[in-house]
Amino acid sequence: MVDDDPLRKAVDIAWSVYRARHRHVDAADCRRCLLERHLQGRWEARGSDAEELTGFGIAYLDRLPEDEC
Repeated sequence: MVDDDPLRKAVDIAWSVYRARHRHVDAADCRRCLLERHLQGRWEARGSDAEELTGFGIAYLDRLPEDEC
């Protein structure tokens, strides 16, 4: 689970944007977990701020296949 404020904020915003663009995606979809893991790794490696992480998160979700989960 995401524990750090900038990371949590980035995950929440990226997930909200993704779900707004893809209305058929459920809030509990496993892509959110994939997003959390991806951004956790990014944050640990680079210490990015919330805005930068959000951009990485949105780009990551856009690259996932529609049938990922």
